This record gives sequence, C-alpha cells and structure tokens, in this order.
Amino acid sequence: MKKRKITDNIPLKIMSVAIAVVLWLIVVNIDNPTGTNYYTLNDVELINKEYVESSDTIGKMCMPEQNQDSIKVAITATKKIRDKIKVTDISAVADLQQAVSLDTNPVMVPITVTCSVPGVSPSDIKVTPQNLSVNLDEKETQEFVVNVSRGDTKPGKDYEVGSLTASPEKVRITGPKTLINKIDKVNASIELDGNTEDFTQDVNLTIIDKNQEVLTDSEMNSLRIENNAKVTVTAKLWKIHQGVQISAGYVGTPAEGYRVGAVRTVPDTISVAGSAEGLESLADNNNVITIPEDSIDISGESEDVEKKISLTDLLPDNVKLTSDSSEDVWVTVSILPAGSREFELPTKNIEVKNKPKDLQVTFETAQIEVRIKSDNKDLDDLNNDKDIKASIDLDGKKEGSYEVPVKIVLPDGYETVEDVTTEVVISSGTAVDDRKENKE
Repeated sequence: MKKRKITDNIPLKIMSVAIAVVLWLIVVNIDNPTGTNYYTLNDVELINKEYVESSDTIGKMCMPEQNQDSIKVAITATKKIRDKIKVTDISAVADLQQAVSLDTNPVMVPITVTCSVPGVSPSDIKVTPQNLSVNLDEKETQEFVVNVSRGDTKPGKDYEVGSLTASPEKVRITGPKTLINKIDKVNASIELDGNTEDFTQDVNLTIIDKNQEVLTDSEMNSLRIENNAKVTVTAKLWKIHQGVQISAGYVGTPAEGYRVGAVRTVPDTISVAGSAEGLESLADNNNVITIPEDSIDISGESEDVEKKISLTDLLPDNVKLTSDSSEDVWVTVSILPAGSREFELPTKNIEVKNKPKDLQVTFETAQIEVRIKSDNKDLDDLNNDKDIKASIDLDGKKEGSYEVPVKIVLPDGYETVEDVTTEVVISSGTAVDDRKENKE
C-alpha cells in the first residue's frame, strides 16, 4: 500500500483552507459585523493653556469661541464593541501646544478624540471638524466683591437673617480681557431651609455677566479664579422681637395762641430682629426706640408738624428691622389753638343718614380726630360717648369710595375748631351694618 504524502494535491488543500477562511469571515461578519457609529460631543477640553500665556510665546489667554459648534465623532468597530460604547466613554481634547499657528485669529487647535472602550484604537476614530477655534486675548486681572444671596429661601419661624458674609469677601479673577470686562458680579448662593441657628457653608461661585446671564462652562474654564472659585459663607440668624415701641418728642414752641396737643407715630410699634446681645441692649431701654427730640422742631408753627424719620441709625448695635418693615416712621405733632383739645371719636358711633338701600357702608378708620374748644367750659368735662354726636349724610351716593363731611353736634359752650371729614366705602354685599340709620 502506497503512503500518502503531505505534498499530494497541494492545490486542493490550499483551496480548502481558503474556502474555510472565507466561510469563517462570512460567519463572523454575519454574527459580529464591522460598522460605524456616530456621536455628538458638546465639550472639547482645551489643555496646555499655559503655553500661550508664557512670555516665551505671546503672553495671551484663551477666549472661547462664541457659539462653538459641537463636534461629530465617527467610530468604526465590530458590533459587539460598538454596542458597549456610550457618549460618556468618549473624550475630546485640544492641545494648544499642537496649534497649527499662534499667529492666526482664531487659532486652530487639532482635536484628539479617544474612547475608553477596549478594542477601539485611534485609527478607528474620525472627528469633524478636526480643529477647535480658539481666540487669544490680552491677559487681565481684576478683583470682584462676592455678593452673598439666599434666593427665596427663609430661616425658621421667628428668625431673620442678621448677616451673610463670605470669606474671602472679594476674589481675584484672571482671564482674557474681553471676558473679564464682561463680568458684572460674582455671587455666592446659599439655602436656609428653615434654619434657626448660625451656620457655615462652602459655596461655589457663580459669575454673572452684564446681560445678567450666568457664564457658560466654556467661559468659566477660560478664567482662573482665586481660591478655586469657592468661598465660605457664614449666616448669622437673629431672633425676632415684636411690639417694640417708638417714642418721639420735639423742640421749640408753637406760634403765640397755640399749644402742642398729641405726638403720634405711624407705626406706633415695630418688629425687629437681633442677636442675643442686641436684644438685651434693647430690653435695657425698655424695648423702646427713641427718636431724638431735635429731629422735630415746631418753633413758630400754627399747624400740625409731620416729619418722616429713618429708624435705621436709631437701632442698637446688632439689631435691625425685620424684612417686611419700613425703615421710616412718620411723626405728627398736633398744633392746637390755645383752649382747645383733640378728641378721638370711634367711627362706630357715627350715625349714617340716607344709607343707600341694599348696600353696606364701611368706615376706613376705626376712629376720627375731632378738635374742640371752649371759652368758658372745662374740656375735661366733655364725654366722648355721651356728649359728642356725629353723623354723615350719604344721600345720592352709589357704590364707591368717598370722603364725606362729618356733622358734629356739641353741648352748649363747646364748638369745633375745624371741619371734620371721614372716608367711607359703599359696596354691595349681604353683611348687615349695625350702625344707626336714620332716613330723613
């Protein structure tokens, strides 16, 4: 029997191997074909920015291209590899040291894209466009005050923000001159979330441009901000104290034949917030804020003197008005003819004549002031409820707001110093007005 040699039928054997390889490639490509996937990246990291800042080159800084387009990335790989690729696996960098030329504006910097998924090599990746546009600008450094805000957040009930301070209170920012000049303010925002105790919090800075828009990530990356763009914010929370009284006086003497009546303030009490030491100092003054007498001079006056006074500078240290309080108070010193006196008459005692049918009448104030004089009677003998009769006449009045004269009837020997008016509102409704009605 003849032995077969390995060299027998060489052409057939080679053909068999070739057919096997082809069949294997067909099977592999059917099960795991090679193809191309496309991805969009919105951020290209610019590295080695210090290269252009060096005095050995041009000593400038990078200004991001406005409205820089996103880049398109194409990755060619087998199906199994492509199925594993996510956008987060892809990163793009532009190295300024590889810039085509630093003499152009903008500078074109080659973009290099990598993929962290095993099996993807640089030759499998193509990027469009191939260059990142970078503007170079003069280097500028400025200092900015840090503004601390709390937005719409509030401390806990019965507490106010005493102070919000940042450490450091100002920061130095270096960047392209055009971008630095675009900055309007530097903010540090915290949330109070009902806090009732002082607290400290590390906060990232937010930079606002002159259009009141937040700088983009690309713009922020073009800046070097002191302290890594962080500050420490301390919030001091103060306890609220209500019912603080206001005391006011005056200096001078009114005109001859006149005297001082009452001294009133609007409001007559206020709410404040303060530290423990501040509220203790206020308590030592009987919880009264005193307006200096020389703030109001009535010398030679024959009419009421009214003046607006700011309370801000009158508060003790570490005490402030609550956020919903006005910093101003109105002080009125009544100037009355000699022999006269001012009486407060409750509006509920005013008789309403000719009240419109099926309408209700409401007085805008709880009381009115009536000035009364007498040449031969003691004003102390006059009784508000019994002796002073008041009425208004609403004949012909419809729905609306009115200032109407008040008719005052007094016992013999007394007379009013001046005419009296009051404000009323006439409206439809089902409420029953319990005032006296006398249609004449």
